[in-house]
Amino acid sequence: MFFETHDGTRLFYEDYGQGETIVFVASAMLNTDMWEYQIPFFAERGFRCVAFDRRGHGRSDRPSAGYDVDSTADDLAALLAHLDLRDVTLVGHSLGGAEIARYLARHGSERVTRAVFIAAMLPFLKQTDDNPHGLPEAAMAASMAQMRADRPKWLARQAQAFFATHLGNEVSPALIDHTMAQCLSASPWATLQAQREVLHTDHRAGLREIGIPTLVVHGAADFSAPVEVTGRRTAELIPGTTYKEYPTAGHGIYASHHAQLNADLLEFIKA
Repeated sequence: MFFETHDGTRLFYEDYGQGETIVFVASAMLNTDMWEYQIPFFAERGFRCVAFDRRGHGRSDRPSAGYDVDSTADDLAALLAHLDLRDVTLVGHSLGGAEIARYLARHGSERVTRAVFIAAMLPFLKQTDDNPHGLPEAAMAASMAQMRADRPKWLARQAQAFFATHLGNEVSPALIDHTMAQCLSASPWATLQAQREVLHTDHRAGLREIGIPTLVVHGAADFSAPVEVTGRRTAELIPGTTYKEYPTAGHGIYASHHAQLNADLLEFIKA
């Protein structure tokens, strides 16, 4: 199924189950398939589960523009309006979490009951004078240069760290290959734009204004979004948030720790 966004881009979405609605917002490079451990779990427990492929990803259109976080947050708004969803729980991973934060800053929480940020690229990754604990821009530039030179090689080097398999997390080689295939299916142009947005977008002011219940979940072994730069600081900025940190989880927490994550999500939603 498809819906049309503010600029005419057609985005693919999936819709399962009935009941209170959970909208899943995927990470950069990944698509709705990343939620295979979450959507069946919640749909079978009486929830309606909606997920969509970001522009330039999966089965959605691949336009040349609209990859800034304001536009992708507006894409999320278009989905909620298209289905007239209300009392929604928004669940976002990585860049998806950043888009949820920007959605709330731009569109408010009229349609949203609660928000969940999983390994989210928040609050502000770039090192600046007023953000000294951020990541040096030169380091990100070097990583992007490697990605431009050989994207499959760059992804392959990230794969083991993505799931923190060195800490004993049981993730099969087949699952790692499947995840990398999803990443490679994304538009190279969209991938570059997403990486740029992740580094340069400052969400700090918007996070301070969030007034709905929020859950922040992060892995202490997250190589892609170091917890001391992202998860812990995000939890400090959002008033009254619930924070959970998994000691052995990397960035791919949605798969490597799916049983624990699903239980925490369910407890948070029911509370």
